[in-house]
Amino acid sequence: MKFTISQDAFADGLTNAVSAVNPRSTLPILSNVLLQASGDTLTLTATDLDFTVRTTVAAKTGKQGSTTLPAKRLSTLVKDLPKTDIDVEVDAKSVATLHSGAGIYKIFGLPEAEFPGLPAFDGSVEFKLKSSDLKDALRKTHYAISLDETRYVLNGIFFSFKGDKLTLVATDGRRLALAEVNDLEIPKSQEREFIVRTKAIQELMRALKEDGDVVVRLAQNMVQFDCGPTTLISKLVEGNYPNYVQVIPTKVNERVTVEREALLNAVRRVSLLNSEKTASVRLTFGKGNLEITCNTPEVGEAREALAVPYKGKEISIAFNPEFLMAPLRYLSEDEVHIELIDDISPGVIKINAPFVYVLMPMRVGGA
Repeated sequence: MKFTISQDAFADGLTNAVSAVNPRSTLPILSNVLLQASGDTLTLTATDLDFTVRTTVAAKTGKQGSTTLPAKRLSTLVKDLPKTDIDVEVDAKSVATLHSGAGIYKIFGLPEAEFPGLPAFDGSVEFKLKSSDLKDALRKTHYAISLDETRYVLNGIFFSFKGDKLTLVATDGRRLALAEVNDLEIPKSQEREFIVRTKAIQELMRALKEDGDVVVRLAQNMVQFDCGPTTLISKLVEGNYPNYVQVIPTKVNERVTVEREALLNAVRRVSLLNSEKTASVRLTFGKGNLEITCNTPEVGEAREALAVPYKGKEISIAFNPEFLMAPLRYLSEDEVHIELIDDISPGVIKINAPFVYVLMPMRVGGA
């Protein structure tokens, strides 16, 4: 096996593939990346058996073939090499020799035969949508994924391909984010719902481009995302996702439109006077005014006011500042709409697009 590749392309491809390597794996072959050179491409594949990344980069093949090499070590080395072409030659014993500038590096690998095969997706259910649409929906929801490993069905994003849309939902029990991708054509017989693991979501957000399409394939308990030159394969989270519809309030007493960035900046500044034990900010809605306050006995207090077109009765409600800021960071719209029932019911953030964020209030004393 022999190929020539630019340092940039090699480094990028390895960075993508290495994300699937589990450093705690007890199987030596799973610490390696599979390299397959053919024609004008080099395909790199890595897996921990639950999650697989396969990516293709440009390379000039002198002699086609394949091998596996230590993923982390190879990636670290290639990143540190000069930004010039790298000549790679692998002998029959899976020893790779890299020539870069005046440097020569030998790395011992393992034969391709030891590398696990990839799951088959022949005849699987398939969905196709714009890459930018899925990327946007994931950006609007991923931050609400639960980090509590004991609630494993919440350790990912719920995908629902139904009717003419894809609905994505993430929740940790204290907040919920929902986004939709509309105008899809999904036959009734192909409607599916499943939960994609957090690790796969993180890598999917990196792999998705702003142009082109993404193809989603389902087979038994696996999902595959084809994102141009990169393919991700992941085991699904097993279990039933909670009924998220009943969490979204249907009753609204007050609705106010607020400039997203102004609210984000004000909450961020005010929350600097919080302590870790008592992290909360209070939003008080009055005639034409939104007051954002926090009062922490051992730290201090802060207060900011924003002019808002509010005409309803006064409502004062406290939220976790990080949870309140999360959607504001990832939305791109200039304005958000805050919907309220009273000071003890969940607050809702919406935009002029299919997105809903539900946030439970905090029970704290007055600010």
